[in-house]
Amino acid sequence: MTEFSEAERAYLKSQRLGRLATVDPQGQPQANPVGFFPQDDGTILVGGYAMGRTKKWRNLRKNPKVALVVDDIASVRPWRVRGIDIRGEAELLTGPHDLGPHFSEEVIRIHPRRIHSWGLEDDKG
Repeated sequence: MTEFSEAERAYLKSQRLGRLATVDPQGQPQANPVGFFPQDDGTILVGGYAMGRTKKWRNLRKNPKVALVVDDIASVRPWRVRGIDIRGEAELLTGPHDLGPHFSEEVIRIHPRRIHSWGLEDDKG
């Protein structure tokens, strides 16, 4: 499994929303905004209100390839964007977890295989 740098880990912990891309059975991409939770083991959990009934869950049952993009605008003047693109394999989990009471028992665990980040080297904490 690919590992996050310290800057990438810090950035992920500072953000709340990302876009998760999956592929449907016809090979078409689908992207959705999702909440995500970086884990100490280097994986990322994605939870939702009724995750097991979503199209992304159904897509991942057929094809576990996934991408998660987290980015933001750090500054407008000067223009400075930063972010991280995580590609990997999704593991579908069902059962108790610690994400909170508003999440369904279905959770997606992303195992990163490729990580590309930009604009994080300028962060000063």
